[in-house]
Amino acid sequence: MRRTTFTEDHEAFRLVLRDFIEKEVVPHYDEWYAAGLVPRELYTKLGELGMFGIEVPEEYGGAGLTSFKYTAIMTEEVTRAAVSFGGSGVHTALCLPYIVSLGTEEQKKRWLPPFVTGEQMWAIAMTEPGTGSDLAGMRTTAKLSDDGSHYVLNGAKTFITGGVHADRVIVCARTSPQSETDRRFGISLLVVDTTTEGYAVGRKLDKLGLKTSDTAELSFSDVRVPIEDLLGEQDKGFSYLGQNLPQERLSIAIGAYAQAAAAVEFTKAYTQQRMVFGQPVAHFQNTKFELAACQAEVDAAQAVSDRALEALDAGELTAAEAASAKLFCTEVAHRVIDRCLQLHGGYGFINEYPIARLYADNRVNRIYGGTSEVMKMIIAKDMGL
Repeated sequence: MRRTTFTEDHEAFRLVLRDFIEKEVVPHYDEWYAAGLVPRELYTKLGELGMFGIEVPEEYGGAGLTSFKYTAIMTEEVTRAAVSFGGSGVHTALCLPYIVSLGTEEQKKRWLPPFVTGEQMWAIAMTEPGTGSDLAGMRTTAKLSDDGSHYVLNGAKTFITGGVHADRVIVCARTSPQSETDRRFGISLLVVDTTTEGYAVGRKLDKLGLKTSDTAELSFSDVRVPIEDLLGEQDKGFSYLGQNLPQERLSIAIGAYAQAAAAVEFTKAYTQQRMVFGQPVAHFQNTKFELAACQAEVDAAQAVSDRALEALDAGELTAAEAASAKLFCTEVAHRVIDRCLQLHGGYGFINEYPIARLYADNRVNRIYGGTSEVMKMIIAKDMGL
């Protein structure tokens, strides 16, 4: 079926990005993978290419486009090449919406120009060691000083993507006790300069997958955050987080679809060249049937992610629809990648092969951004159950 989601402009952007990946990323990626971190210089190059400014208003140095489709293309292209841009996806897909929608004019003028160039990389810190999906239970606190000039931040966060390279981090902290009727009340968003005294990056976590994505533990010990760096209104942070969750979950759905599509392509190429019993593995009926079944699932995942992408750009994507897209696409990717790895035989278990890395990278999709179980709860509630 003809894909109608992307225009000629989108496809021209895709070709520019593909060329950049082939020249600037692929030749070095094995080295970055072994190091478990992309170099900071990659972000400067992405900034020069304009990757960080697509959805930033023109007055702050961006292109002023209001479509998430360019981010989707970026996800598809890095996955197609079996590489990663590290934690930069959090910089653009997660952090930018908060700055644009909640930032004051002064804050946007101060933060967005270096955001666009990659001079300042951003991350967001929500999860804590003991909270997981229960964000209302966070224990990190930010106490307003007696003179009202700054907050004093104390606590710890974990699983923070982009935490090693980050120059600014949107930290979710409790600024007031939860109310008797609403335990979500009292959470605020503070933008923390990572050079501030008392801010510390702990371990860079050794993950099962996403090896080049710098995921870290953060700690705050009497970190002074100027009142001017409060993002949005005090105590209303939880509602802000909820507003951006549909886009975050759609980005995961798109990534999962892209992983499944890439897995089929990698496996098709591998089975066509791998000889067993005197003939290519692709010539066996089981291989044909397995890949055909996988392709059918990929087609369905593409249709779901594209439909949700169109809804997001139109401002119509609901929380339940985003949850449904995430649930479906991540489950499809799980099944497809597992079957494709099986067709690689023993080599599928070797990290030298893209399918092995995909297998490890894919697993977190059903956990972060809200687990599959949480997605089912959201969908069921929307069904009136």
